[in-house]
Amino acid sequence: MAKKKKFDTNPLDPTFPERVRQEAETAVLPKNRFKTAEFPPPSVTEEETRRFDGNEFGNFQSPYNGQNVPANYQTTNLADMNKASNRKVANVGLPENILTALPYIPWFVGLIAGILILLFVPKSETKVRFHAAQGLAAHIGILIVTTILGFADNFVRFADSANGIFQIVTMVMLIIFAVKAWQGKPVHIESVDGLTEWFEDKIKPKN
Repeated sequence: MAKKKKFDTNPLDPTFPERVRQEAETAVLPKNRFKTAEFPPPSVTEEETRRFDGNEFGNFQSPYNGQNVPANYQTTNLADMNKASNRKVANVGLPENILTALPYIPWFVGLIAGILILLFVPKSETKVRFHAAQGLAAHIGILIVTTILGFADNFVRFADSANGIFQIVTMVMLIIFAVKAWQGKPVHIESVDGLTEWFEDKIKPKN
């Protein structure tokens, strides 16, 4: 009969569990040599949190909580931003509202006024120079269109009538722009923005 091996797992062998129990040695883990770390007790010098009473707490509150508006606060009147200015402009001696309105006067008055203002008003007067450049650009644009329509009258039947209507419309518009500029209200002619910037940049004051 053949000798059985040490770890023969034949389930028909009734002595197998007992042999394994006797031959195997139980491993015993060593005892833990380390102790659980403990937190140190609180320092005796640590002060308790200070508690404020009602009177002391009120001293740290802001006097303005966002709900009550201070008595000396006044809102800005937005209507004042569009009021005309009577301030005298340097190197010219004329009021600002007059100089901003002159470039929009119809015919050649506004055209000449725009050139003179750009030549004599310093760069620091940005508002006056802007209206001078814009008025000059508007006059140049109107002059170009009327010239084209006048030339087209030789070939197109209704070009002369169109030219007359265009001059009337632009004259009314220029008068409206002059009044608005004199009142201090904004005037913006988007179609001549590029020409306006070019005039303001290229025509520099003499002084």
